[in-house]
Amino acid sequence: MEVDVFNMKAKKVSTADLPDAIFKAPINIDLMHQAYNRQMANARLGTHSTKGRSEVSGGGRKPWRQKGTGRARQGSIRAAQWVGGGKIHTPKPRDYTQAMPRKMRRAALRSALSVKAADAQIILVDKLTLKEPKTQLMIKILRDLVGEAKVLVLTPGKGPDYDAVMSSTRNIPEAKLLHASYLNIRDLLSYEKVIIPLKALDVIKSYLG
Repeated sequence: MEVDVFNMKAKKVSTADLPDAIFKAPINIDLMHQAYNRQMANARLGTHSTKGRSEVSGGGRKPWRQKGTGRARQGSIRAAQWVGGGKIHTPKPRDYTQAMPRKMRRAALRSALSVKAADAQIILVDKLTLKEPKTQLMIKILRDLVGEAKVLVLTPGKGPDYDAVMSSTRNIPEAKLLHASYLNIRDLLSYEKVIIPLKALDVIKSYLG
């Protein structure tokens, strides 16, 4: 699949070939859904907790005798129907982690990238660098490339060349900067457009190709 390559001023400078194995892969919606649910589940801390009847303080004795008072029988003031009593069937800490084979996770990424490519939502740029952090300059670059769309910006990795881009993108609500090696299904499906510098494309090819 041949696509145009732009510079940071949104001018076409060349063309590049997107590998069919990655950007024209079979689209498996069920697999993408499973990968998305797995990522969302694995992000849950699972630290929610409430106290049951045996964990709240007090209630060591029977509040009144069993019979003869005219009131309902009670065994403890820490039962669930009492104010300050223990809770019933409420959350306890648990692990929400879901397993998914790496081959399936990568196949889901290929499916998502193929959807983006088919909808012309992938924008290739020859490079994406700034000499110093400038949020307004980054906003202008992104608007020239994608307009008002929410955009995921990929970089080849960490380093001095990308620190300024990272700092400039951090305060833009409709944009997110991500290292190409950290590409994930949630971010791909959450943003309308994906900007990929050519060096970042090489990173994607190295593990999805």
